[in-house]
Amino acid sequence: MITVHHLNNSRSQRILWLLEELQQEYAIISYQRDATTNLAPPELHAVHPLGKSPVITDDDVLIHESGAIVDYLCQKYGNGEFTPAIGSKDDLKYQEWLHYAEGSAMLPLLLRLYTSRLGDAAAPLMPRIDSETSNHFSFMNAELKGREFFVGNSLTGADIMMSFPLEAAKARGALDPFPQLGAFIDRIQARPAYVRALKKGGDYAFGPI
Repeated sequence: MITVHHLNNSRSQRILWLLEELQQEYAIISYQRDATTNLAPPELHAVHPLGKSPVITDDDVLIHESGAIVDYLCQKYGNGEFTPAIGSKDDLKYQEWLHYAEGSAMLPLLLRLYTSRLGDAAAPLMPRIDSETSNHFSFMNAELKGREFFVGNSLTGADIMMSFPLEAAKARGALDPFPQLGAFIDRIQARPAYVRALKKGGDYAFGPI
């Protein structure tokens, strides 16, 4: 039995969405962010030393880190439908996007989030943050031109991974200059599996507006 340790307003929402797409039964153990600090509660440290979400267990297997979880679930339960065939022309592209989501796409968003708390002290950093934001989001937008998905012609784990940084950006109005990315979010949020996951996951600030 798959169990998801799910934190509200977090990356774990995309794990629930993936499980719905995979049509797998799963249990949710829910955690709430601290209302003042917005940090995860200390109870998550009992699940994994980092105290972060998502974490899943699948019988006696425990996995943390979103990319590893997505890859594991797609490989084990996807019946070949959520990952390109190994060695195919799309396989390398799939691996790139799977890791790009956290390795590159999230960085300018996190920098902007944390520097926003510094007030005027952040001014020297903003030109670089603006440049990186434009660089990465322009790249992603161009890659989706004329496409519905990041890899191939159907939903893959890469799209699941890319959903969170793009949803977070859209919730802050940052996707307005990037119509392909905005349209991608609209498409995935209209999927029945996404809607089911949202109902099960509860509070999610980056969901449909």
